[in-house]
Amino acid sequence: MYKKIKARRAVKHPYIRKDDNVVVISGEFKGDTGRVLSVNAEKGTAVIEGVNKIKKHTKPNKNVGKGGIVDKEGPIALSNISLLSENGKDKTRAKYITKEGKRVRVDAKTEKDI
Repeated sequence: MYKKIKARRAVKHPYIRKDDNVVVISGEFKGDTGRVLSVNAEKGTAVIEGVNKIKKHTKPNKNVGKGGIVDKEGPIALSNISLLSENGKDKTRAKYITKEGKRVRVDAKTEKDI
């Protein structure tokens, strides 16, 4: 009866991956840096370590044990974050090139492997 609605911010091929170092470039957490914990391309969001902390109220159960308020990271739109270069100061993007017949992800500015 109901049709599945596509997310507004869906991204076909996000250039940010898990374990990348990123910086928030706009929004409430502008300037914060961290490591990417997960990326959701369907929703166009990423969860970054130590950024966008939210409080989640949990009920007691067998897995968690005692219930209460848990601090965890919330998602941030991919459009609001940028990849950091190896020196950890400059913003950059990733691109793919072929080296020796293999597709390699490199820094767009310096052409070094990521």
